Order: sequence, then C-alpha cells, then structure tokens
Amino acid sequence: QHIWAKARAEDDFAAFAPVLEATLELNREMAECIGYEEHPYDALMYRFEPGETVASLRPLFAALRAGLLPLLRAIGEKEPPRVDFLERPFPADKQLEFALNMARKLGYDTNRGRLDLTVHPFEISFTRNDVRITTRVNGEWMPKGLFGTLHEAGHAMYEQYCDPAYTRTPLATDLIGLYAVGGVSFGAHESQSRLFENQVGRSREFWELNYGELRDAFPEELAGIDAETFWRAINRVRPGLIRVESDELTYDFHIMLRVDIEAALIDGSLKVADLPEAWNAKMKEYLGLEVPSDRLGALQDVHWSSGQVGTFCNYTIGNVMAGQLFAKAKTDDRVSRGLAAADYVPLREWMTEHVHRHGRRYTREQLLERATGRGLDPVPYVEYLTAKYSAIYDL
Repeated sequence: QHIWAKARAEDDFAAFAPVLEATLELNREMAECIGYEEHPYDALMYRFEPGETVASLRPLFAALRAGLLPLLRAIGEKEPPRVDFLERPFPADKQLEFALNMARKLGYDTNRGRLDLTVHPFEISFTRNDVRITTRVNGEWMPKGLFGTLHEAGHAMYEQYCDPAYTRTPLATDLIGLYAVGGVSFGAHESQSRLFENQVGRSREFWELNYGELRDAFPEELAGIDAETFWRAINRVRPGLIRVESDELTYDFHIMLRVDIEAALIDGSLKVADLPEAWNAKMKEYLGLEVPSDRLGALQDVHWSSGQVGTFCNYTIGNVMAGQLFAKAKTDDRVSRGLAAADYVPLREWMTEHVHRHGRRYTREQLLERATGRGLDPVPYVEYLTAKYSAIYDL
C-alpha cells in the first residue's frame, strides 16, 4: 500500500503499475484455485458476493444505465438546489448528538453499541450485544457525519437483530466473520446501510417529520431554511470524479466503471498500461467528465493495493436490494403508517423479520425471494430514484 500511496500522491501511475500487475496475477491464480464456469472474475466476486457472475451483472448494469442515464442527462439541464447553507461550520458536538439521536430513532440500540469518531466511518461487532459504529464529522459539510452515522447504523442493526441463537456461530452476520467466511453476502449487508441512510434518511417524508429537531439543534446555522430546501440540498446531484464523494444517483456509475475494468484486467482483455485511458473513457461515457490526473482516476481507490479484486459489485447489489426490500416493506400497512408518523419501529421490525434474524441461513437470492417474492430486481430501485429526483428537479 505504501507504493500506491506514494504513486497517488505524486500522480505517478507507472510507479504503481508493476505492483498492480503482480496483484492481478495473484488474483488470477486465486480464481483458478477457487474455480469458475465462465469467467475468472466470477471466482473473485464469489468471495464477497456468492453466486454473482459477470453474466448476471451485465443485464443488471444495462437496466441501471437504461433507467438512470436519461434521468441524469435531464437533471443536467436543470437548475441545481442551493447548498450554500450546508457549506458552513456546524458545531461538531451537536452534529454527533443529533446523528446519534436519529440512529436511535431508526432502531440502533445504544445499550448494545456506541458511536465514536474516526478518520473513515465503519461498523464492527464482536457479538450481537456489542456492535459499535464510528463516523467522521466535517465542519464544512454537515451531511457527511449525519449520513455516515445512519449508514453505519444500518449495518449495525443487521447484526444487533440477528437471531441470538446464531451468536458465535457461522450463521451470525458480523462483518468480521464475513471477511473470513463469506456468507449471505456483502451486498445483503450493504442493503441495510443503504436503506436506512438513503431510502429513509434522505427521504422527503423523513425530513418533513424530523427537520424541527435538526433546526432546534442548529437554530443559527439553519435560520430561514425550511425542510423542503434542506431535503433538496442533501440530495443534490453533482457528478464528480471521486466515488466516495458521489451522490446517490451517480454512485452506481462509479461501481459499473470499476467492475467493467476489473473484469477486463482479470481476463487479460485490458492491459495494466492501458488502464488509465480505459478509466478516463468510461468516466467520460458515464458521467461526461474529463479526468485531469490519475490521482483522481485510476489511482483513487485503495482496494487494489491491498489485494482486493472483486469487491466493488456489492455496493450496487446493496443499492438494488435496498430498493427492492424497501418497496416491499412499504406494502405493509403498519410500516407505511409508521413512516408517515416518524415511527420507525415497524420498518425495523419488518427488516428483522425478513432479513436480520436469518443471519446467514439463506443465500442472497433465497433471502430476497422469501422477503419480496422474487430474486434481485433493479426495477424498484430505478423507480425509486426516478420518482425522487423527478420531484427534486421538477422533471
């Protein structure tokens, strides 16, 4: 990683290229050891997203591009929401207090966990009764700490509400075990963090009901700002070069780019020397952006320098699962009434009944079929994003 860090700092892809080539060769050998039917990349994804293949991802990504690219282009023609009121200092202690209160409201049990500060947010558990989350507070962009907290709380609830009979067994859902064992999938875990962060936490309904508490916490900073203005601001679409800073609508294009490139690197159809050019071309195709440097392009992620190839797909799988699960949950009258009254217990209980409690008992597809009646389906996710951003941008 130190070679990557130096190459990134100096914008010198050539310095990292030999290390990347060696990493890819080791991953090719690993794929042969694991085994696969069609594509060596399938074996690498299996470690994180069992059952996922290049062949199954292609129609999924095609459906997302078909549904979201026209939406992104239409938004590009519209006036963006104002965000200036969020680009100012918000007291860090009050940010943490409010974020933790919202996490509790969504269902995170602080009797069995705690929130602390860190450089990069994460969740970690030792048993279902000790599930900790961390966040990062940005003094110049308040939403980062808030939504980072809700994201990690979603991960934490998956583990806190797993069947207690599975504690300290291979069927528990903790991420420590996932790294070592595999299981229901990283995408399934990511579905819970994305659902509570985005489908709930970034929704208009959520802020119509909870904005008063936020304004009470920051009366001076949010003076003259109403709930509608705040909701539009936290959902502003700003295509950018950096994956971890991207908005909800453009995020999956960053993932598709990486998966396409990783698969091509593994099967040899893309050479390491040609990687920056391929990266930049995909960024132009998907988001219409020119990449001024490799530091902002092919060198931005730490994953390859740590040997990880095949992990990126789980983020989009999580988004799609979140859309599918949330759409199904809202057909339950108790859940929909709860959401309309700022009561999130019914939603959390629905997720526990259909997702959390099962731990790793089922595969991802079995879990989805039991919860929603069908396997992975991008339609609810595309419909959710289309409805949301059409309202924000008056399309």
